[in-house]
Amino acid sequence: QVQLVESGGGLVQAGGSLKLSCQASGRTFTNYAMAWFRQAPGKEREFVAAVNWSGVNTYYAASAKGRFTMSRDNAKNTVYLQMNSLKPEDTAVYYCAAAVHSPALALITTPERYVSWGQGTQVTVSS
Repeated sequence: QVQLVESGGGLVQAGGSLKLSCQASGRTFTNYAMAWFRQAPGKEREFVAAVNWSGVNTYYAASAKGRFTMSRDNAKNTVYLQMNSLKPEDTAVYYCAAAVHSPALALITTPERYVSWGQGTQVTVSS
C-alpha cells in the first residue's frame, strides 16, 4: 500500500487559514483517489474532501464546501488541503487517506473505502 505522512497542522484563531500537506510514498500515486477526513474527540471520523487521480475532480462535505480546497501535485506525490475561514468546530485531527479508484468521488466518503491512512495532524481553532 501507499504510505502517507501529513503535516501542516497547528493552532489558529477563528477566521484564519491553514494548509495541510500529505506526502505519499511506496506505490504509484496516480493509482489512488485521495481524501481528507477528520476526527474530533468523542466523535466518529468524518469525510472532508476527496480528489480523483488526476486532480481534475474534487468532492467536498457540506461543512467544507466554499471554505476548503483540496488539490494534488502528482509530480510531488502530494495532496493539499487549503482551509480558510476556520471555525472552532473545525478543530480535529485531520487524516489523509488513499482509495482505489472509484467511478465517482461521492461513492467514497466513508472510511472503509480507504486502504491507506496517515498518522494524522492536529488542527486547533480557537475562538
